[in-house]
Amino acid sequence: MNKIKLNAFFELTKPRITLMVLVTTLLGFYCAQRGIHDWGLLVYTLLGAGLTCAGAAVLNNYLDRDADALMLRTKNRSLPSGVLSSSEALSFGISLTLVGVIILCVKVNLLTAFLSLLTSFLYTLVYTPMKRISWFNTTIGAIPGAIPPMGGWAAARGELGIEAWILFAILFIWQHPHFFAIAWIFKDDYRKAGFKMLPVVDPDGKSTFQQTIWFSALLILISLLPSMIGMAGRVYFWGALIAGILLFQVGWQLRKSHSTADAYKLLKASVIYLPILLFLIVFDVTF
Repeated sequence: MNKIKLNAFFELTKPRITLMVLVTTLLGFYCAQRGIHDWGLLVYTLLGAGLTCAGAAVLNNYLDRDADALMLRTKNRSLPSGVLSSSEALSFGISLTLVGVIILCVKVNLLTAFLSLLTSFLYTLVYTPMKRISWFNTTIGAIPGAIPPMGGWAAARGELGIEAWILFAILFIWQHPHFFAIAWIFKDDYRKAGFKMLPVVDPDGKSTFQQTIWFSALLILISLLPSMIGMAGRVYFWGALIAGILLFQVGWQLRKSHSTADAYKLLKASVIYLPILLFLIVFDVTF
């Protein structure tokens, strides 16, 4: 197999999304154990979760291959460009998913394996086709995006506590302003592909920006819950509050301007916000 095909297979796994899944899975594991006390279990958890996520990403590329060919930002991906065949992608995606779930079943626990498989199912067989049906796909897609820290928690504890659900809620809500910004930036591309993202069915942006502001405000409140239940302390509380207010301000500016430039600012702000929040909670859990 030549280097071009190897790179193409790697690209299909959506490395940035897979990396985010690994980081948030690690977060759930770390918070559950208040540190890392079983490195072997952690390695198997990350390996299984990573492979399952990568498989789901490949299958998403497989199902979206025709639509990707119509969009400027995706037409050069491995499948639309013809570097890989659809059968190669399908077998690769299924294999990664199955191996990942088996590792979690055998080496971690059934709850973690179920959560990982559920993530894959929702992402590939619910969210992906729903993009062509309803703008509500963003909210549905945010569910699998928020499950990984629960998987990490389940791996470490063998059960799900309220802390795991709070981590889920934070990630679930955060994804809305993040993806609404992306959808506004690439609304023309999504329209060409037949994807019913909110900015496509809401051309003037009224509903898009209202929801962006609503979820940004809700994120401030939900992000403070770890301090409210004793999961984190004052450092996290004030850091999360300040970061949430700053993110809200960027979203408010987009609501006023409706500009692509401000949508890029919101996208950048959301990308900066999340690692800051994760660092703060790890810091407080540790010290």
